Amino acid sequence: MTSDTLEQLEQDKRRQADQAFDAIETMIATLELRPGTPVVESELIARIGLGRTPTREALMRLVAHGLIVQLPRRGMRVSDIQVTEQFDLLDARRPLERLIACCSARRATPAQRQALLDCAAQMADAAQRKDLAAYMQVDQVLDRINHAACRNRFAAGAVMPMIIQCRRFWYAYRHHGDVSVGARCHQRLAEAIAGGDGPAAAEASDALIDALREFAQQVTA
Repeated sequence: MTSDTLEQLEQDKRRQADQAFDAIETMIATLELRPGTPVVESELIARIGLGRTPTREALMRLVAHGLIVQLPRRGMRVSDIQVTEQFDLLDARRPLERLIACCSARRATPAQRQALLDCAAQMADAAQRKDLAAYMQVDQVLDRINHAACRNRFAAGAVMPMIIQCRRFWYAYRHHGDVSVGARCHQRLAEAIAGGDGPAAAEASDALIDALREFAQQVTA
């Protein structure tokens, strides 16, 4: 077996693990797998249509992200939503998002800048149609483009678990929120990054976190 073949096999394994992670994360974030639900590996393999190895790798990543809890001799379960910790999470997320936004404003390629604008427009359209599933799907795409554009894998890697937790929090308490507010915040962020305006991107990032914080305050009121 040649080195090129081995490299291709390794890439395929990583791709399948990423696919498994995305599929299970979506089920958790959208409450298809609710907090406290036992995680049965064989059932997940059947549901997502991927093998045991990529599924196990995905589960370990989700444990590291805090979405799944591994209990000694009791298997795994979906973690609970800690409402009181949401404010601490947003405080930690704020500086990371500012850094990512500023880096993206400086480093994004023309194609990435346009893609961010396109995503923001799609989010606005989904918000107008009150299609939460479409809104969240495009939100994930926007995050990935933004993280690739910033070219800071440490910041992107650190913020991703927080984004996933926020997404699940929104699904759990969505009757308190208005996605049109989030759509406007993302539009402002995308325009600042597309324009290469670092300070404006930082301000837009703060505005997004402020909106998420206000949402959390409505939940806990």
